[in-house]
Amino acid sequence: MPIFKVHSPYQPAGDQPVAIEALSSGIKRGERYVALEGVTGSGKTMTMARVIEQVQLPTIIMTHNKTLAAQLYSEFRSFFPENHVEYFISYYDYYQPEAYIPRQDLFIEKDSSINDELERLRLSATANLLSYDDVIVVASVSANYGLGDPEEYEKMVQVVTIGDEISQKKLLLRLVEMGYARNDSYFDGGHFRVNGEVVDIYPPYWQDQALRIEFFGDEVERLALFEPLNNSVVETIETITIYATSQFAVGQEKLSRAIKRIEDELGERLAQLDKEGKIVEAQRLKQRCEFDLEMLQATGMCKGIENYSRHLTDKKPGEAPYTLLDYFALHHDKYLIIVDESHVSLPQFRGMFAGDRSRKEVLVDYGFRLPSALDNRPLMIDEFMNKAPHYMFVSATPAAQEIDISTTIAHQIIRPTGLLDPIITIKPSENQVEDLHDEIKKTVALGDRVLVTVLTKKMAEALTKYLADLGIKVQYMHSEIDAIERNQIIRGLRVGDFDVLIGINLLREGLDLPEVSLVAILDADKEGFLRSETSLIQTIGRAARNEHGRVILYAQKITGSMERAIKTTTDRRAVQEAYNQKHGITPITTKRSLDENLKLEDPSELYNRSKKAKTLPAAERKKLIEELNIKMREAAKKLEFEEAARLRDEIAKIRKL
Repeated sequence: MPIFKVHSPYQPAGDQPVAIEALSSGIKRGERYVALEGVTGSGKTMTMARVIEQVQLPTIIMTHNKTLAAQLYSEFRSFFPENHVEYFISYYDYYQPEAYIPRQDLFIEKDSSINDELERLRLSATANLLSYDDVIVVASVSANYGLGDPEEYEKMVQVVTIGDEISQKKLLLRLVEMGYARNDSYFDGGHFRVNGEVVDIYPPYWQDQALRIEFFGDEVERLALFEPLNNSVVETIETITIYATSQFAVGQEKLSRAIKRIEDELGERLAQLDKEGKIVEAQRLKQRCEFDLEMLQATGMCKGIENYSRHLTDKKPGEAPYTLLDYFALHHDKYLIIVDESHVSLPQFRGMFAGDRSRKEVLVDYGFRLPSALDNRPLMIDEFMNKAPHYMFVSATPAAQEIDISTTIAHQIIRPTGLLDPIITIKPSENQVEDLHDEIKKTVALGDRVLVTVLTKKMAEALTKYLADLGIKVQYMHSEIDAIERNQIIRGLRVGDFDVLIGINLLREGLDLPEVSLVAILDADKEGFLRSETSLIQTIGRAARNEHGRVILYAQKITGSMERAIKTTTDRRAVQEAYNQKHGITPITTKRSLDENLKLEDPSELYNRSKKAKTLPAAERKKLIEELNIKMREAAKKLEFEEAARLRDEIAKIRKL
């Protein structure tokens, strides 16, 4: 019986059935690399889901962008409600890596803020990978960064079954070794508490449940799952497997070996620095490493423990680190990696190693880290490309690299909605701003929206001001605008709070805006990344979800990139028109309901009450904490992690009272 089953009211249509069959057959034949080239709006996500259903392989879906990852996670949870769909992105709300600037003699200490919900989701992903076969993980580039040894992580488990003979003291010591902390007053993920012969454990990878173990002497008498919020038992169980609180957790024997190797490396490095006359660097390194070693011996952890990962995982110098992919490989001979928006994702994967290496080499040279810290790194592109048995590259504009290595290439040109690629018009850039104003007025009069792409932030702001002064409802969006505000701006465009959105390169991949019927590209003839063939095709695709979609390229000349992008689009449009005529299809604008996740619920009443928490009776404060807890978990389920973090901090303040 298949373990992966897609649930959707829609059946594959247009090019989808042929693409699904070609890709899944290629993977079943043992082909390592396959590719899907699909125009915007052709249902590439549905094709990905159907391929997983056909090949029945555990899958990791990787993309370059956290926003896209969140969107994919939401979609695949709806496609596969009976399976374990997990989410694995960086768990930092804020991250400043340690660095040293020699010319200023300035050392920047590592600073970060960990999002508890994202950390829970990461732990849930690795724990479920070791427990189930029907796992789909949606991940960002974080999946290419080093993790602990999956075999060691699997050893760091505690299986508890009713009737087991185990002393409570032995169990508690084991929990401490696995990274759990005792906290009898504040019970949260990664904690345990003891009340007589009852031990409560809150695994950090669970969201709304904790585990209760009841002893009778040294025998486990009862196991139950309960809700930590109201302490009510959900169900009783026969057995449970408890995983460690971190993928970097190691047993005492392995930790002792690692400490010995760190000491040996430190001795060798100090001798080398002394020989080179680098007295300051030697003293600096000695002081830092000896402090870290003391912390490791006393607690099993230290700040920046990831810099010693080579020793903790028994890896050789220069060897590829363990990553999320190794957790797939531990129990699955075959699994599939889908690289979404591969034309952007693969170059980003390629660039990660060099950036990380250059920063750490300076730290090593100036005595802030041991040379082994260089092995705490992301995968190099060749290591990534040879890691898994099967890869599927997905993009509207796949690069030459994906096309060259793929043995099966499927194409999706026909949209299930019958929509055509937009009509392209070229206009001179001499009076582009004035002409744009006239075109905007025509489009807005029809009740549609407009996207405008420019080359610089300054241009975006100046054009916004110019159009606003002329009475146009307009907003701009660039990289300095955070994710929540960006989502609110996109929602504002869709509901009609304003009619024109101006941006730079943020308007390409992953924007689904059916209300937009006009895309204007200013200075389209300025060759470069933002006006390359790939970027132009992606930007043109933003107008392909509306039956009146059209694109204006403002230029003084037709560049090679423009010519190729126009040819690709017009060729596709011809194929789409012929298909529609043959099958009697009339194009209809995509109907997409507004994503309520983009609109944060107004928590003003709770907020005002929390501000007055000092004056509230204890019972009211407890009730307020419960309400805030519910809101926090709701926000986290909707992937509104910034709002969840704010509510978490609010709860912490009230608890202190």
